[in-house]
Amino acid sequence: MSDTGPETVWRTALADGRFLLPHGRRSGRAFFPPRPMEPGTGDAIDWHEASGAGTVHAVTLIHPKPPEPPRAVVLVDLAEGPRLMARVDGIDPASIEIGMAVTAHIVEEAGQPLLAFRPA
Repeated sequence: MSDTGPETVWRTALADGRFLLPHGRRSGRAFFPPRPMEPGTGDAIDWHEASGAGTVHAVTLIHPKPPEPPRAVVLVDLAEGPRLMARVDGIDPASIEIGMAVTAHIVEEAGQPLLAFRPA
């Protein structure tokens, strides 16, 4: 029997180059992370293509032991409403600012699709 749970749907869509978000079937409200039912209501869900537009809500700089360069972990508020943790590519981590507009893109790391962002 194949796994068709929400995590599998999410990962399969990313592998196909698509950024999908679950929405409550009746409310239409987007949420993240993917769950089998809408949080708070238990209603069924549908999947919709996300716009990919977002805004940096918070940023944390991580300074690993040299020679590894600093990196940033951000919280992104998506245009659809949910907030998620990610990274921002294509910019010096120290230049990432709260309120910065970002756009989602899908990258591959260790053979797995990963959602990341870049400056809009």
